[in-house]
Amino acid sequence: MQARAAGAENEIHAADGLKQAVAEKSHTAAGMVETLDDLAIDLGHSRVSLWDALVFVTIIVGVLVAAWFLSRGARHLLRRMTRLDTTQRLLAEKLVTIAVWALAILVGIDILGIDLTALAVFSGAFGLAIGFGLQKTFGNLIAGIILLMDRSIKPGDVIAIADAAGNSTFGQIRKIGIRAVSLTTRDQKEYLIPNENLMVNQVENWSYSSRNVRVQVPIGIGYNSDIELAEKLMLEAAKGAKRVLTTPPPVVWLEKFGDSSIDFRIHCWINDPEEGVGNVRSAVLKRLWVLFRDNGIEIPFPQRDVNLKDSAQLRQLVAALERRAGIAAGEPEA
Repeated sequence: MQARAAGAENEIHAADGLKQAVAEKSHTAAGMVETLDDLAIDLGHSRVSLWDALVFVTIIVGVLVAAWFLSRGARHLLRRMTRLDTTQRLLAEKLVTIAVWALAILVGIDILGIDLTALAVFSGAFGLAIGFGLQKTFGNLIAGIILLMDRSIKPGDVIAIADAAGNSTFGQIRKIGIRAVSLTTRDQKEYLIPNENLMVNQVENWSYSSRNVRVQVPIGIGYNSDIELAEKLMLEAAKGAKRVLTTPPPVVWLEKFGDSSIDFRIHCWINDPEEGVGNVRSAVLKRLWVLFRDNGIEIPFPQRDVNLKDSAQLRQLVAALERRAGIAAGEPEA
């Protein structure tokens, strides 16, 4: 009895209070609780019964479920507030979710009556280890909140970012999470980019201040072609593409006189970069191919002039080839 009395001081406060409340309401239920409370084990100076474990698990599950419903209800309420734009609403949802879960943890600790002072030394060492282990996670969390606060990147934006190897990734932001940003490319590959990378690396945001994006289409024509006619056909092909804007209008620049062609570049604008840019180039070039063919504009291929240095061996080779050609034509051999 003395051991039990000493161990009772370390029981879960919520289990003790709940046991008394049940005993006042029903003697039958009180008997069941006493039976569960008698099934106990001693852990050092603490006594843990089946009733304590049951109450502990019930409180933990109840707090988690309540926190989940509260955070979900808060997000639903924020989504109905039309005054907030997408970025502000997402930031508010994240802050409310963090606050709700922090409050749920504190309430759970209070209900369970856990004495945190007894765990001060252990929690300090454990917290230090967790701090080092989750350093990147908390860094990405803060980076995500900063990105949402300055509104430099938001869901729906089209961005291009380079990795450590210099390879550029282009796609549309679908979600800004606690740890990473979800970026979906045109081939439906989803990249999870840590929030910190978007803070420290250079990012091209194609829809930050304006959704207008200029698409460049290089093309070359033959030196015997009519330049003015070719330029007119290039503008016609660009204006005929569905997604190309009329304002600002397409323009054609002559870039240089190349080795095999006169090189032009067509500049046209679109305002839906999430639909991709490669298909715009394809549409313009397909239309241009038909227009060039119908109007006699040549699209050249590389050509090279080969100069052979005169020598005795070369003259002997040419003479031998001429004799062989004469024999094949039926001429008498000299």
